[in-house]
Amino acid sequence: MEQTRASGILLHPTSLPGPDGIGDLGPEAYKWIDFLKKTGCQFWQVLPLGPTGYGDSPYQCFSAFAGNPYLINATILLDQGLLTKSDLNDRPEFPLIKVDYGPVINWKKKLLRRSYDHYRSGNQKSFDDQFTSFKRAEKEWLEPFAIFMAIKEQHGGVAWSEWPEPLRKRDPQTLKSFQKEFDEEIEFQSYLQFLFHRQWEMLRKYARDKGVRIIGDIPIFVAYDSSDVWVHKNLFYLDDEGLPEVVAGVPPDYFSETGQLWGNPLYNWEIHKQTGYKWWLNRFKKVLDQVDIVRLDHFRGFEAYWEVPYGNETAVEGHWVKGPGHDFLRAVKTELGELPIIAEDLGVITEGVVEMRDTFNLPGMKILQFAFAADPEDDFLPHNYPVNCVAYTGTHDNNTTCGWYETAPEREKDFCRRYLARPGHDIAWSMIRVLWRSVAAWVLAPLQDFLSLGEEARMNYPGNPSGNWDWRMHPDAIDGGLIQRLYDTNFLYGRLPKEQREAIHQAVMEEMDGRVMPH
Repeated sequence: MEQTRASGILLHPTSLPGPDGIGDLGPEAYKWIDFLKKTGCQFWQVLPLGPTGYGDSPYQCFSAFAGNPYLINATILLDQGLLTKSDLNDRPEFPLIKVDYGPVINWKKKLLRRSYDHYRSGNQKSFDDQFTSFKRAEKEWLEPFAIFMAIKEQHGGVAWSEWPEPLRKRDPQTLKSFQKEFDEEIEFQSYLQFLFHRQWEMLRKYARDKGVRIIGDIPIFVAYDSSDVWVHKNLFYLDDEGLPEVVAGVPPDYFSETGQLWGNPLYNWEIHKQTGYKWWLNRFKKVLDQVDIVRLDHFRGFEAYWEVPYGNETAVEGHWVKGPGHDFLRAVKTELGELPIIAEDLGVITEGVVEMRDTFNLPGMKILQFAFAADPEDDFLPHNYPVNCVAYTGTHDNNTTCGWYETAPEREKDFCRRYLARPGHDIAWSMIRVLWRSVAAWVLAPLQDFLSLGEEARMNYPGNPSGNWDWRMHPDAIDGGLIQRLYDTNFLYGRLPKEQREAIHQAVMEEMDGRVMPH
C-alpha cells in the first residue's frame, strides 16, 4: 500500500438523505463527494453494494456480482426520460433519519416497474445499444442472476431451496421453458442491473475527477440464498439436495459463550483451486470495476475458518479448517498485479494470519475503540501503530464513539481520558484527532463520529437478525462548521491531498508576516 497520509469517511449510500426513504446514487451522493473534496478527505468507504436479502444486510446479498436496485435514483431516471413527474405523485412520506425498509422496497419496486414500462414503450430507445452491450459484457453472471431473481419473484420471494425440484436443481429443459414463459421478467431484472451499473459508473467517475477514491468491501462468504450458490453448487459443500453440509461462524470467545453462527455455506476450496480460483478472480475484477480499493472481510478465514455442521443452533460444535492461504492470494496477485486490498484482520489473529498479511504487504485494520481495555502495550493504541495500516475510530459493526463512551466500563473511560489528555466532553473528536495524528498511512471514521452522534445512530448490531442498517444522516447534518473543522484536522496532521498542501505552502510563502489561515 502506498504510504501517503490520507483520510476518509465510512458512509454507506443507503445512509444518504433523499426523498425516496433511502439514500441512493443521485444528487445527494454527488453533494457528498463535493463535501469530501472540500474537507480534504481522499477516501469514501462503502459497504457491499449488492442486492440485499435477509435482514436487509449488505453482507447477505442475492449475488456477489449484482448491484442493489434500491440504490437507483429516481431524479436521474426523470432527467433521462425513464420516469415522468406524474410517476412521483404518489411518493409516500418517509422518515428523515431512518430507512423503513418495507415501505421503501414497495415504493422503489413500483417506481422501477414504471421506469421499465417507459423504456419498453419506446422512451429513450437510444439506450438500446448501451443496454445490449451491457448484457453482452456481463452475460456470465447477469443471465443466471436475472433468471434467479425472476424465479424468486414468481415464487413469492422464497429461498431457492424451496423451489420445485426441477428449478432447484437447474434442470435444463425446465429452465428453458421458464425463460420462454417469463422472458419479460428476466429482461426487467437485467434492466435494473443496467440502471444500477450506469448510475454507479457515473458517480464513480465524478468521485475520481474530484480526487476521491472509493473503498469497497468483499465479504468472504456469500448468502446461501444467492444466485452464486444456486448456479455454482459444486463450489460449496452442499449435499445432493442442495442443502449445506457445513456452515460458517466463529467460535465462542470473550464476547459470546456460544460463538456466532453465521450460517453461510462454506467453499470447497479444492474445487476452487482446480479451476484456478476463476469464480473468485471474476469476483475481484467485478468489485474493482466499481471501486478503487477493497476491504477483504474476515481475512483470517483465508488462513483458517471455523466450520460448523449444518443444523446446529450455535457455533460451539465446530472446528478450525485450513483455508486456501498463500496459494489463493498468489493467484489473485498474478491476475491483478499489486493487491489493492485492506485486510480485515480483527478478532483473534494467529501468527499464520499475520505472516500471510505481511507476506503480501497488505495493511491491516486498527480500531481505536478496542484500545482501552488492556494496557499501553495494546496494538490498537495509536503509539503502537505501524505505518502500513488503516486506522478507524470504529466501523459499521461498532457502536458510535459517543455511544461506546457512554456505555464503556469506567476503567476504560478513565484510561481513554488519560490517554487523550482530554476530559471526555467532546470524545468523538478527541479520538478523531489522536487517530489523525498517528503514523497510520490511512485513517477513517464513520460519519456518525464526525457528527458526535450516540448509540441511536449505530449501523449494525452483530448477532441481531433485524433492526440494522437503517441509519440515515439528517439532510442538514453537514454545514460549514463541520467542513472547516474537518479540513483543519486534515491540514494540521498532514492528510490533505498533494495539490491542497502545495496551495497552502504557496500561500504561506506569500504571507509577509508568516501567518496564514489554511482556507
